[in-house]
Amino acid sequence: MQFHHHGYVSQDPRIVAAAGTGIDRPADLPDEMDVLIVGSGPAGMLLAAQMSQYPSVTTRIIEKREGRLVLGQADGIQPRSVETFQAFGFAERIVAEAYNIGWMNFWGPDPENPGSIVRTSRTEDYGYKISEFPHLIVNQARVLDYFAEAAAHGPGRIVPDYGVEFAGLTVHDEGEYPVEVLVRTATGERTVRAKYVVGCDGARSGVREAIGRKHVGAFSAHAWGVLDVLVNTDFPDWRTKCAINAEAGNILHIPREGGYLSRVYVDLGEVAADDNHRVRQTPIEKIIEKANEILHPYALDVKEIAWHSVYEVGHRVTDGFDDAPDAEGSPRVFLTGDACHTHSAKAGQGMNVSMQDGFNLGWKLGSVLSGRSPESLLATYSAERQPVAQQLIDFDREWSSLMARKPEEISDPQDLATYYLATAEFPSGFMTQYAPSAITGDAAHQALAAGFPIGKRFKSSEVVRVCDGNVVHLGHHAKADGRWRVYAFADSGGVRVREWAAAVSPMIARVTPADADADAVIDAKVIYQEPFDDLEQLSAPELFLPRTGPLGLMDWEKVYSAAPNAWSRSDIFDEREVSRAGAVVVVRPDQYVAAVLPLDGVAALESFLDGVFLPA
Repeated sequence: MQFHHHGYVSQDPRIVAAAGTGIDRPADLPDEMDVLIVGSGPAGMLLAAQMSQYPSVTTRIIEKREGRLVLGQADGIQPRSVETFQAFGFAERIVAEAYNIGWMNFWGPDPENPGSIVRTSRTEDYGYKISEFPHLIVNQARVLDYFAEAAAHGPGRIVPDYGVEFAGLTVHDEGEYPVEVLVRTATGERTVRAKYVVGCDGARSGVREAIGRKHVGAFSAHAWGVLDVLVNTDFPDWRTKCAINAEAGNILHIPREGGYLSRVYVDLGEVAADDNHRVRQTPIEKIIEKANEILHPYALDVKEIAWHSVYEVGHRVTDGFDDAPDAEGSPRVFLTGDACHTHSAKAGQGMNVSMQDGFNLGWKLGSVLSGRSPESLLATYSAERQPVAQQLIDFDREWSSLMARKPEEISDPQDLATYYLATAEFPSGFMTQYAPSAITGDAAHQALAAGFPIGKRFKSSEVVRVCDGNVVHLGHHAKADGRWRVYAFADSGGVRVREWAAAVSPMIARVTPADADADAVIDAKVIYQEPFDDLEQLSAPELFLPRTGPLGLMDWEKVYSAAPNAWSRSDIFDEREVSRAGAVVVVRPDQYVAAVLPLDGVAALESFLDGVFLPA
């Protein structure tokens, strides 16, 4: 963590000074604002935390609840989400309180006594096999707390306006604040106006209804009961994630944070066509009884139920993620999370994909409203996130079907475990790959850095910080502050990277406000091939030694060595298949690789940046 660049700091450095709209922020919802976020779920709170990094933009978030969420329904946190938490500054703290999924066990009928279950296999979880970040279980309410903290401690000082309910909107054809929004509070109704509105208001989204978007899809004829319980049990794998298939039905069992709490998804079987959702009234006693039938010969003695529900599996995607009539239109209203995609909870993807919706949209809104990028950037939100939602639905439909099978429908007891590991990249959050667009280049030079696939998230690796010899993860230096990253992988000897830096410096200056730090918009770093003790920090090009803050202090943390040393045996050039002739990797503010270019591809880089940025 870097601080003191604006002068000595003695308090918590995570609390940055208020700026812009964060100074003397009005307590009451104003009549006009740049961005109105409706709903304080995972997508909404991440979006608020991101927008707090743009203090020139007036952002408010309304929530009909009277206060913070006390008990969340979502709990699975994929490694990509933990990576995102790291960018927002709270990964270490939430990992410390979460349950880390290290293994997944599979149970099935005992061949000698089919009425009882036995363990059929044990497999390592996919988390650490794919990323340096773990696969976690933690209460959704705590995730929202951490994002709320990031929003409140950012320069924009954004906090939710609780007790304010969305009641409708109208998008006008003209005006500085064209979206007219009706809100309802305890004292009555009033109208406010916004430049943009984001519906993060769940599966029954009022924002979605207001813009005429429709959920496409249906509920399946299968129901599940879900419980958060404190129990005593003789089931030996109670603190290990388990998929249990028995003659009496199926259970997905997930231990939760704290060492005692567990979540249990209990198969309630097929639902009749004329049920009309009556299954949702299944008594809790019936669900517990069913769970004990499935677990035989083991038993659950339930001591406390923290939360429970019954749901029918639904797989639906909204027909558009914004209000633009076509791909060329200029959207004013956006949908995120459950407002635009719903599915079962068993794949543990809802909260995760919702947060990535918010991450994708946040920096785009901030860039447009702060004058960094053209308004056309906003059309890429729906274009990028709608295909991801469809992939989620397809994956969840297959996973749910496999989970709901009867024993006689299973030919190979190992196939669920095999599927779990074979598809690990998707539930870990790393399969998303955005198609070529104005903000994602083509693969013409992909071979120069094959380990950084264009359109996929930037996969970090260890490097050595030249200024002090410490081993750090290159990607972990990137925070969710709205900046683009440009990583220059130097040629041997560094001659060509010096020429590259001299040519690129004016381009970066052209899109950077005159009164801002040199790296306020584009953060450039260099990675040399030579050992760090053969390098001299101050011999690096000026581009990588910028002066920052009002004191003009030099930033020492932009020059790295890839060579192994006593503390690290990795070499990022080898690990990520980067050409020894050098390469340039451009990364978006949401951590996705936007372009891979050669060191002599200065014109191509300039062309790309011209499509992303407006002159400062």
